[in-house]
Amino acid sequence: MVMAHDHASSDARTAPVAVWKVLGALRGDELKNWRVAPIENKVSAEERGALDLPYPYGWYVLCYSDELPSGEAKPLRYFGKELAAWRGEDGKARVIDAYCRHLGAHMGYGGRVNGNDLECPFHAWRYDETGAVVDVPYSKSIPPQAKRPCGGWPTAEANGFVWVWYHPMGEAPMWDIDVFPETSDPEWTAYDRYEWLVHAPLQFMAENAADNAHFKYVHGTATYPDAEVGFDGHRRTGLVKAKMGTPKGEIDGRIANASIGPGQSWTRFSGISETLLVAGTTPIDRDLVRVRFAFTQPRSEAEGPMAGLARALIRDIVKQFDQDKVIWDRQRFVERALICEGDGPIADFRRWYYQFYAEWAGPEGQKAQAKAAA
Repeated sequence: MVMAHDHASSDARTAPVAVWKVLGALRGDELKNWRVAPIENKVSAEERGALDLPYPYGWYVLCYSDELPSGEAKPLRYFGKELAAWRGEDGKARVIDAYCRHLGAHMGYGGRVNGNDLECPFHAWRYDETGAVVDVPYSKSIPPQAKRPCGGWPTAEANGFVWVWYHPMGEAPMWDIDVFPETSDPEWTAYDRYEWLVHAPLQFMAENAADNAHFKYVHGTATYPDAEVGFDGHRRTGLVKAKMGTPKGEIDGRIANASIGPGQSWTRFSGISETLLVAGTTPIDRDLVRVRFAFTQPRSEAEGPMAGLARALIRDIVKQFDQDKVIWDRQRFVERALICEGDGPIADFRRWYYQFYAEWAGPEGQKAQAKAAA
């Protein structure tokens, strides 16, 4: 994300930004509804190459912490699976596969929290956080197979979110979630929240971090950004230095950003107004991702003389994501992309990102990757 920096491009809604043909007439609730609405004339996931891309492993946002109150079961769908989440009496969030192993009832609908366990609404079989059955109230015994852990998801809470670890082979978490003290600091604002449903594989969104050229043609910046990108294990870091336009003239701005695996990212904006964006991007299905943007700013800026600029910065960031979504919703995966000078380190980014496709490891995985490239 780059702020435009001259009068001709200070508002990316003006020509020549082509995506504004889609967004130009949307305002208020209509725009909010567009962000999460189905798209018309949707092309199949297969035709767009989405089925060639596995779900990448890592930590992902399940929901905001305040969306999972104690004592309630919550139905969710992520990674092509139906899930049931709940918060036990001890306050801990838990997630298991939604379908009861007895006769297949969906425990996210009507399931009851019993202590720290989840009780199926059909026959009251009770499950712990590992997916093991711990009680069958009308039987003297529990089937041995039902006692075994099956379908439990590692969970954690940080930065006001409930997180879940996904790995297709059931491997344990390989890194920790980055924690930001600002998200619980009373001197910083409560989250300003935004949400989208993007009809694309997660990789499409992730690659924007390495795509320098699109800023001019999608977001209306006057020049291409001066961006630095680095890769280290499961972390990608970035830094953008740019001139930013304000009512008092141009100022030097910095946009620091990072991805911690494929599911957690953050961005810090400095210059116009100190702003921290914590983002969660979680695949629902192969070609559908739920995106959450949560912004926090120092109260001294967000509620003081700089309040107008602070709000304008958030509006501009959200607007840029709206513009990107127009492209992503219709994009097709091109493995052998024709990269040219000026595009940015897209090839380097893909080499880093592909490590999170566990199915592509080993000889058989290499065959699957080759198929995607065909």
